[in-house]
Amino acid sequence: MSEEKKHKIGEATAPYKDVILFVVALLCAHFFWKFTVIADEHGGPVFWFGMDISKPFDVLSAHIASVAYQLIHLSKDTIHYIEPYTLRFDTGYAVIIVWSCTGLKQSFIWLVIMLTARGDWKRKLWFIPLGFVCIYLFNLLRVTAIAMVMEHHHELFELFHSYIFKYLFYFMLFMLWVWWTERIGRPKSTPLETDN
Repeated sequence: MSEEKKHKIGEATAPYKDVILFVVALLCAHFFWKFTVIADEHGGPVFWFGMDISKPFDVLSAHIASVAYQLIHLSKDTIHYIEPYTLRFDTGYAVIIVWSCTGLKQSFIWLVIMLTARGDWKRKLWFIPLGFVCIYLFNLLRVTAIAMVMEHHHELFELFHSYIFKYLFYFMLFMLWVWWTERIGRPKSTPLETDN
């Protein structure tokens, strides 16, 4: 490819450089996770390059199940918490919070996105943890809402779990990144010099 063509391609893609970087980082993180973190989607041990890394997933799954139970129990006494991971309703339907419900994958993707994003590292030091907090809170909302749907509309579980909240999760990550790119991560502009 000639230098002139490279230059034209560079000029044409320049306005989209951050978006392209976001998509590449997201896809690389997603597929790295998909091919290196091995576990049954319905529970059981979690392995990374052959090492058992189940403990943090187990602890976080139990925590999320407990907090989701407490949130739902504020308005409903038809829910029961069966330690460590199960929420069961009086209707007989239950939700089991497994390793993939922890938000750790989304936190990993967020970290990769932010490590590859342009911007001041001092600001990243507080913005990355802020993103983790947002991911945790959104995940808690997601698990709680899906559990509440299960009580009377178990047939909608797959729709909410695998589609609606999955894509809302990635939309939330995108919006956090937009906030970073457009507001927080941008260098402060210098005031224009005026002629006196």
